[in-house]
Amino acid sequence: MNDQFLKTIKTATGSRDFFELEQIQSLWSGYGSIVRYGLTGSNDKTVVVKHVRLPENTKHPRGWNTDLSHQRKLHSYQVETAWYQNWNQYCDEACRVPKYLAIETLGDEVLMVLEDLDEAGFPERKTAVSWEEIEACLQWLANFHATFMGEKPTGLWPVGTYWHLDTRPDELEVLTDLPLKHAARKIDQKLQESPFQTFVHGDAKLANFCFSPKGNQVAAVDFQYVGGGCGMKDVAYFIGSCLYEDDCEKMEDQLLNVYFEALKRALNKHQKEIDFNALEANWREMFPIAWTDFHRFLKGWSPGHWKINSYSERLARKVVNQLQN
Repeated sequence: MNDQFLKTIKTATGSRDFFELEQIQSLWSGYGSIVRYGLTGSNDKTVVVKHVRLPENTKHPRGWNTDLSHQRKLHSYQVETAWYQNWNQYCDEACRVPKYLAIETLGDEVLMVLEDLDEAGFPERKTAVSWEEIEACLQWLANFHATFMGEKPTGLWPVGTYWHLDTRPDELEVLTDLPLKHAARKIDQKLQESPFQTFVHGDAKLANFCFSPKGNQVAAVDFQYVGGGCGMKDVAYFIGSCLYEDDCEKMEDQLLNVYFEALKRALNKHQKEIDFNALEANWREMFPIAWTDFHRFLKGWSPGHWKINSYSERLARKVVNQLQN
């Protein structure tokens, strides 16, 4: 790390010095790392630093090593810095996010200095979840969507999510499910034409939620693909990230009920003037379409992926048939 970045971390944290505790993770395709540092002489014990560096040789685990892929990743980090600088502060305790302490760009490197959510009371990460933990994540999403309902995503992705059709032409090109391929544009259009637009997190998988010890509260991280969109894209993606297909099918109504009850409360709290019944009716209609949108990406990106299951296939066929008719 260069001297300027070292100075930035000290200034942002008010520390005399800092030391590496652990590398939390490497960034996708070798674009840097996220590291937890211990602090000396600061009010805080630790801080999390996301350090983006362009790799000399980009190596993508699934072979999508193209200039388009590179440009998409570069823009995702620009979006994330814009998120922390311009939008992050509007999230309250009901959609908790890490506080942003400093951001600095130097040449082709970006440094983000962020609150450590472990120290803030969200030290747990889950690979399997209880019903209460699922509820906590759905309530986070509902509050996030309510907070940004009707806002214009200035500085963010015009259409959020990392699988958005316009940013994934390579995966569409190799898609062998021709009915789904031909319906892709209509699916995207349907989601964009929903009269109820908000910000979507864009990568709301289970791995991006940090849990309180009791599991009843969560915070979320990773805002590279935040942008405009229909909230059902986050909800469908989250459900698919933590439940097996049988549970997705059996619990669909129950899961959506939890989300919409939380959304109604959150919209009232934020005093959003909106016809909630119309919103709920429209977004329930959008749920299978949002699910199919991600399914379209997945079948082109990784045809053997475990998430491509009979539930998703049935849902997608139904959506495609409805759009054709």
